[in-house]
Amino acid sequence: MIFQTRSGERRERNLKTLKEVHVGETVKVQKLTGEGPVKRGNMDMGMTKGVPLYVINVAPLGDPVEVTARGNELSLRKADAEMICV
Repeated sequence: MIFQTRSGERRERNLKTLKEVHVGETVKVQKLTGEGPVKRGNMDMGMTKGVPLYVINVAPLGDPVEVTARGNELSLRKADAEMICV
């Protein structure tokens, strides 16, 4: 089922975003949303469909989110983590 968020973005209901994943969980990337340089930047960091991501840490206010992807430790802004459906 597809729904529209308050920001106007369309998203599938059965998928959650990387922002919603808890510390210690391993998830697989299902889909990247967003446009242009932000989406390209996430892909350049190794976050493509099917890649497992391990959540190392989340800052107290949720920004940044630290993950391991393809053996690299990455820190993502909350806005960028929200564009990664897992």
